[in-house]
Amino acid sequence: MSAIPYFIQFAEAGSDSFGYIASTQQAERIPFKIKRVFWTYGTPSGVQRGQHANKATEEVLVAVTGSIRVQTDNGRSKETFELDAPTKGLYLPAMCWTDLHFEPGTVAVCLTSTDFDEADYIRDYAVFQRIVTHISL
Repeated sequence: MSAIPYFIQFAEAGSDSFGYIASTQQAERIPFKIKRVFWTYGTPSGVQRGQHANKATEEVLVAVTGSIRVQTDNGRSKETFELDAPTKGLYLPAMCWTDLHFEPGTVAVCLTSTDFDEADYIRDYAVFQRIVTHISL
């Protein structure tokens, strides 16, 4: 059975007069050991990113600046999340299809449970649907 995406609130310290820092200091909030960190930026307006699921990789996605509308499908339910604060992360379990819609100027950071491996990706939605339907039987 597939897990459900959910928000993670990160700790924030600072002030309007000095600035802020958000941190994963409370590592227990990340439901996996972080293996890789990558960031996405410069996404042109109207471009949809994501459009895949990972067989094994879990992720936490954060919009450091700007915002991202994330549409998820775990085979049992579809949900839309709005990432619009650097103190809010979205946990994306393995076998969760995502479509990402970036606002112009958005910079995103993604924490993952595995190193990149193209074989871990399902890039065809019909194939994803067949797999998750089979898993939930």
